[in-house]
Amino acid sequence: MIDCMREDIRHSTHSETPTPLESSRAAEVLVIDDEPAFAEILVEHLERAGFRCQAAASGAEGVRLIEEKFFDVIVTDLKMYDVDGMEILRRAKAEQPDCEVILLTGHGTIESAVQAMKQGAFNYLTKPPNVEELRALVHRAAETVRLRRTNVELQRRLDERFGFEGVIGNSRQMREVIEKLKRIAPTNATVLIQGETGTGKELVAQAIHQNSPRKHKPFVALNCAALSEHILESELFGHVKGAFTDAVSDRVGKFEYANGGTLFLDEVGDMPIATQIKLLRVLENGEITRVGSNQPIKVNVRILSATNRNLEEQIEAGTFRRDLYHRLKVVTIRLPPLRERTEDIPALIDYFLKQFCKQHGKQIRGVSPAARRRLLTFSWPGNVRQLRNAIESMVVVDYDGVLDLDDLPEELSGPPAAAEPSASASLAGLVGKPLEEIERLFIAETLRACGGNREEAARTLGIGQRTLYRKIKEYGL
Repeated sequence: MIDCMREDIRHSTHSETPTPLESSRAAEVLVIDDEPAFAEILVEHLERAGFRCQAAASGAEGVRLIEEKFFDVIVTDLKMYDVDGMEILRRAKAEQPDCEVILLTGHGTIESAVQAMKQGAFNYLTKPPNVEELRALVHRAAETVRLRRTNVELQRRLDERFGFEGVIGNSRQMREVIEKLKRIAPTNATVLIQGETGTGKELVAQAIHQNSPRKHKPFVALNCAALSEHILESELFGHVKGAFTDAVSDRVGKFEYANGGTLFLDEVGDMPIATQIKLLRVLENGEITRVGSNQPIKVNVRILSATNRNLEEQIEAGTFRRDLYHRLKVVTIRLPPLRERTEDIPALIDYFLKQFCKQHGKQIRGVSPAARRRLLTFSWPGNVRQLRNAIESMVVVDYDGVLDLDDLPEELSGPPAAAEPSASASLAGLVGKPLEEIERLFIAETLRACGGNREEAARTLGIGQRTLYRKIKEYGL
């Protein structure tokens, strides 16, 4: 069989059969067969076709390579002595869901190969395969992987184009927030966004607007806490000349300016009661009246509001109107504080680092493991805004191209605060335990903090990815 394969290669090398498309030439291919000579023949043929290949002489070696390296296509024998092709398929789909698996099978095991296709295999060929048929099948599999990844990238760019690029997070809480945003954005429903200071409420409001039919109309934001009652009403509804001492001319308010678009009322819980009554009237009849005028003006505005206060408690205290509350909260979005979604911190660090390197014209190679650990374990009372400001500060003051402990802002540069007992308690609980158990716990916690991202976890721990993979397998994580 091997001699026949060599003869096929000799003839196919000089044939006029077209080679794979250029987009697939760099595809990484793993060939697994417990007949080493046969595996090498397949590798030789595929490399002549332009693929980058590696051979594994057993199923166990194939599993090890799948755990350590990334492949686009895996070609594996179905029947092997140690680890068979079905187990290779299962491990490949678990470790590298994007890759495609092609099975090589004898005539007597075709039924098993068909069953494997139902479980996610790309296709199968009988042994010995026709080299041209194998080349074409690997090419199609590589193209499938490339197109899938292109579609994922296209979807990411579409999300960026339409306003979701800044709502960053792979935690369960943020995935739920983003899915809810995608459902409500195309509607005209009023939305109340709740969350602590610095959680990104205005960013979410902008994302809703950018994904709505109103995206080509104005998005207007107004902070209700920063203005007195008199100024706030003029800002919202406008005024006419002579309405008060400083009204030297007519002025268009935020409602008129946002007509057809979206008005975002930040810190709506600080709005005076008298202004709340007028806002409720606008929501009910779609009309505003400028200060000093009796002439109503029709407006078509979507209202988004945000607060860090508990409005239900304010209703009980008599400082917020219940009817306005229910008008504003047709849909409610709660943004979790950063301390509740620490697994999102690595992605936020990288996002802000890229953003501020570009903004300030700096070349930063990365963040040191020590600084990254400090960023991951800090409590972030100011939430995402504080993290954003910290990364910008570090980028600005850095001089050696690596963000390290000496670049940290003052509130992060000292020893961990005594008011963080959880870390101390955890350390105390580890005293007297075997080193292996401590290492296992530390790796597990780092993986959790990095949202399961092994590359990020290895960088944070200051070890190589291959070492981390070995530890994960060793500790059964």
